[in-house]
Amino acid sequence: MEFTHKIYEQEQTIVAIATPPGEGGIAIIRISGEKALFVADQIFSGPIFSYKTHTVHLGKILDGKEGIIDEGLAIVMRSPHSYTGEDIVEIHCHGGIFISQRVLKAALQAGARGALPGEFTCRAFQNGKMDLTRAEAVQKLIAAKNSQAAQIAENQLRGNLSEAIKTFQKKLVDSAAILEAWIDFPEEGLEFITPLELLDLLEKTLQEMTFLKETFHEGKRLQTTHSLCLLGEPNVGKSSLMNLLVQNERAIVTSIPGTTRDILEEEIVLAGLNFRLVDTAGIRQTDELIEKEGIKRSFAAAKEADLILYVLDVSAPKVDESLITKISQKHTIAIWNKIDLDSYKKLPPVPFKTVFISAKEKRGIKRLKEMIHQMIWGQTLPSKEEVILSSERHYQSLHRAIKATKKVTHGLKHGLSPEFLTADIKEAIEELGTIIGINITEEVLNAIFSKFCVGK
Repeated sequence: MEFTHKIYEQEQTIVAIATPPGEGGIAIIRISGEKALFVADQIFSGPIFSYKTHTVHLGKILDGKEGIIDEGLAIVMRSPHSYTGEDIVEIHCHGGIFISQRVLKAALQAGARGALPGEFTCRAFQNGKMDLTRAEAVQKLIAAKNSQAAQIAENQLRGNLSEAIKTFQKKLVDSAAILEAWIDFPEEGLEFITPLELLDLLEKTLQEMTFLKETFHEGKRLQTTHSLCLLGEPNVGKSSLMNLLVQNERAIVTSIPGTTRDILEEEIVLAGLNFRLVDTAGIRQTDELIEKEGIKRSFAAAKEADLILYVLDVSAPKVDESLITKISQKHTIAIWNKIDLDSYKKLPPVPFKTVFISAKEKRGIKRLKEMIHQMIWGQTLPSKEEVILSSERHYQSLHRAIKATKKVTHGLKHGLSPEFLTADIKEAIEELGTIIGINITEEVLNAIFSKFCVGK
């Protein structure tokens, strides 16, 4: 496989802290490049050059000027059997910002250069250790906020997407070879495949490519953070419901109306989907300036929400008709709260899907979550083995490949000469190639790897 662009100076040896900043049991300083062993030999007490690949050794971590920094481990991974395909040495020291920074500084003084964001993974791509879809999956796996997003990234990291794209490529390459044969040997009457048979092959490939392209909407939603807005009058239980969904005492709950005067937000995961849950000020008529501003913000939050949770009280079943006219019927769930109370009056009708709960006794919450999932997602979540597009870049490249292939099928249907079809089929093949990293531009690579953290 051909990788045409090198966006980093690959001949230099790089170093970075590969663990998150802060205090912890272990910090990892990763060194990669032709001089990785030389750099490590200067800052580690053991005989680095004599260590076999993929072995772990205990020793002192050294600073040439100040002596011993720490006691830790050195792990040697020799080229080409490493993440980057280069020599790698990892120094494991005790966690903490001060110690890890001292080790990093020692490695820099020994001749390494500080790694740029994503540079280790970029080198893995450049050295043929993984194609571009798998390299991108590394970042998606790190950034995943729920099990479904992580599952998509894991499938992509295993090469499922890459294999699908390569299958499309092979079918188009085979088709291109047939077109070329018809051009080069027009007098031979080659009948190993007829135009109708070639058209059938391309239309089946188009169908498979289109099916994959259409999964992008699912993949994007699984990685999107959807907004849920709790709306309703004071004291209906919005804050209690928020605390229950967040599983934390995030909002103040009292019997005094108007306790919540500003917007409270919290990230949660429900049924494998990401949500930003927003608790708002109770909607009521008031002359109090701060509360009026809070109510104004409540309506603004509701307007921007993907789904409104309109909370009502079964013990005081009032419905604000003016509020109902301001919110979307399609994107609202009416939640009748406090069903734990023994007696409540006849409930007025509301034009929304409805669920009954008790935030106090945690009743009806499962049904509420199911309803939220149904209204946001509306279908069964993808299986573990299903290939899902989740990248805008992949989607656009596949879209262009499909468009070019459709030109070929259109030409075959209308009896166009093969000479007019080869350029389109080659364009489709090239577009698929950009997904896995063939003939990719430097600007695209920069855009992809700049999103990575330093050390990965």
